[in-house]
Amino acid sequence: MAQPTIGFIGLGIMGGPMAGRLLDAGYPLVAFDRNADRTAALVAHGAALGADAADVAARSDLIITMLPDTPDVEAVYFGPRGILERIRPGALAVDMSTIAPAMAQRIGAAAAERGCTALDAPVSGGDVGAQQGTLSIMVGGEEAAFERARPVFSVLGKRVVLCGAHGAGQTVKACNQILVGVTIAGVAEALTLGAKAGVDPARIVEVLSGGLARCGVLENRGQRMVQGDFAPGFRSRLHYKDLRIAVASGQDFDVPLPVTALVHELFKELVLQGGGDLDHSGLLTLIEARAGISARTQG
Repeated sequence: MAQPTIGFIGLGIMGGPMAGRLLDAGYPLVAFDRNADRTAALVAHGAALGADAADVAARSDLIITMLPDTPDVEAVYFGPRGILERIRPGALAVDMSTIAPAMAQRIGAAAAERGCTALDAPVSGGDVGAQQGTLSIMVGGEEAAFERARPVFSVLGKRVVLCGAHGAGQTVKACNQILVGVTIAGVAEALTLGAKAGVDPARIVEVLSGGLARCGVLENRGQRMVQGDFAPGFRSRLHYKDLRIAVASGQDFDVPLPVTALVHELFKELVLQGGGDLDHSGLLTLIEARAGISARTQG
C-alpha cells in the first residue's frame, strides 16, 4: 500500500526536523513555510514545494501543522488560502502546535463539516526530541483518526497517547508546560543560590541529577545552563505563551494555579527584558540578575 502524501506547514526549530524525519522514513511530503529559506532546505532534502497552506492541503492525504501560536493556527486553517479552503474529503488534519484547547475543538468541528477528520497532537521534547524522533505526543480526537495517524506519529515520537476528545491533547500539553516551567524556575533558583554561596554549579547539577531532584530539565538543560548556553531549543517567549494558555485554562475550569501564575510572570519579565528568544532555560539569567550575579554570555 502506498504511503500517504503528507503536507507539512511550519518548518521552524521543531517542524523542520520533524518534516525531515518523515522524508527519511519514505513519506512523500509537500512543504510550506513563510520563511522561504526553511522551505528551500526541505525541498533540497526531497520535499515538494507548496505554494501556500491551501495548495498543501489540496495535494495531501494528511496535513501536519507546527506553528507558534493560536492566531497563527487560526489563520492557516480558516484564513484566505487556508487549509480548510482546499482540504480533500477524507483527509486528516493534525495540528501539532501548542494552542488554546478551544481552537483545537473548533478545527475538529470544521473538519467534520467538510467530510474530514482532525487531531490536536501537541508535543514535548524540544529540538532534541524532534531531531531524534523521541517526542512525547499527546493527542485529542477520535480513536479511528488516531489509529490512522499512528504510523506517522511513530516516526516522530517515542510516547504517543490518545488523551481524549478534541482539545484533550492541548489540555495535557498545558499540564506539561506547567510542570516544565515550574521545574525550570526551581532549577534556576537552586543553581543561583548555590553559585552565590560559592558552590560550583556544575557540582550542583551532578549531585542533584542522582537523587529525588533529578528531572528532565537537569538531564537535558543542566549542563547548558551552567555553561550559559541559552541557544533556543524552545524559546522563552513560546513558553510564556504556553503558560498564558495554562493560566487561562485554570480560569476556565476554576482551578487555582498560584505557582503557575508566578512562573508565568517570571517568563513575562524575561520576555519584556529582551530575553524572549533565549531557550526557556534562560530563565536562569533573570534569577541571577535578581540575585546580583553578573549576566552570563548568552549562547
